[in-house]
Amino acid sequence: MALLPLGERFAAVRIESCVVHAAVGTENRSQVASRLGELLDGSIIYDRRVAGGTYYALIQGHAGLAWAYDDVATCLGHGTYLGVPRIDRRQPPGTYWVTPPRYEGDLCAPRSITALVEAGRSRLDATAEACSPFVETD
Repeated sequence: MALLPLGERFAAVRIESCVVHAAVGTENRSQVASRLGELLDGSIIYDRRVAGGTYYALIQGHAGLAWAYDDVATCLGHGTYLGVPRIDRRQPPGTYWVTPPRYEGDLCAPRSITALVEAGRSRLDATAEACSPFVETD
């Protein structure tokens, strides 16, 4: 794992697993990976070390300057470092790539992340569910 500085080449949007799972309609790891690949079309990391699990969608470095969803999904930029797994690390245990970069600069579009976050929060609000610890299923 490498610690990379955020804010120049790319930033990262930190999204709780419960929001992602609500948005894609499943907690199944392979189905989540498939759906996120379709919806975000960019590089995504999953970190199990954080309580409940956290997804990091990589985004343009300047995106944090105009990010309006910090209350739900924080955009991490300048002054923050992200633990990035080896490119071949694509499954647990530990931190891994849900969707590894296909080329240099393979980042998620801000509007795609926004749509995912809005869908997840909306589904959680509609069911009055709170985020709970992630239970990984295959």
